[in-house]
Amino acid sequence: MGGRKSKPAHAPAPDPLIAEWRKILWGSKKEDLQFVKDYQPYNKEVKELRVLLYGSTGSGKSSFINSVDTVLQGRIALRAQADAVSAKSFTIKRQTYKIKKGGPETFYPFVFTDIMGLEKFDQQGVRVEDMKLDIKGHIKDGYKFNPYSEISEDDPNYNKSPTLEDKAHVLVCVIDASSSSILDDESKIKMRLVRTAARDLGIPQLVVLTKIDEACKEVQSDVKNVYKSKYIKEMMDKISVDLGFPLNCIFPVKNYASEIATNDDINTLILCALKQIIDSGENFVNQL
Repeated sequence: MGGRKSKPAHAPAPDPLIAEWRKILWGSKKEDLQFVKDYQPYNKEVKELRVLLYGSTGSGKSSFINSVDTVLQGRIALRAQADAVSAKSFTIKRQTYKIKKGGPETFYPFVFTDIMGLEKFDQQGVRVEDMKLDIKGHIKDGYKFNPYSEISEDDPNYNKSPTLEDKAHVLVCVIDASSSSILDDESKIKMRLVRTAARDLGIPQLVVLTKIDEACKEVQSDVKNVYKSKYIKEMMDKISVDLGFPLNCIFPVKNYASEIATNDDINTLILCALKQIIDSGENFVNQL
């Protein structure tokens, strides 16, 4: 006679939260805001730092611009059009956004340039050659990107003689943390080509990792868990390996999406990324 065989015990589920792996001052919103408000480019040839955003379709480029605007205005801002449904790029034209500072004709001395999203297939999304030309300042606002061919030199939106202000001073890759595969192989190839072009020009490059609340339920319940999240850490490690970004150049953020009022913890992450973007761009233009 034999007794019923006992079932093997299931391995315990891995703990989604681990020891804090990056320190951040959650109560430093006032100091970070003051840094941004006080910032002025030292190089007199540059009145505005130009931050060029790129990334896959739906990664949250436009939403990040809105979120920065929200933090600095102290209220929800929705100037850059974003789409929560379409699988195709919602941004089809190049557009640069200024952020108001105080009076109606006063703006912060940095701008964000939004472009069409990258897609995996060659004849979809923004073309790599257009992105390279935009980095160098050859594309003007209003240009409608053509997935089938890059801009020609006789196009009215082609800038034949770009100034220092027309060129990108910081290149920011925006990546959706909630995507199961993060990046497909074709997109990684395109991003690496863009990174190489920027590297050859000496332009600083950062990553903004968006939708961290959708990617990790612990972060969704409390955004201050972001630097304790095992999943977010693994995603950052993967981006570092796949695209070659150092970990200290990757900044997870939660964009404003469903909120109708600002939140200090969300602001802290956005300001942390913004401060590094400004510092990187300032260092770049001062070396020219």
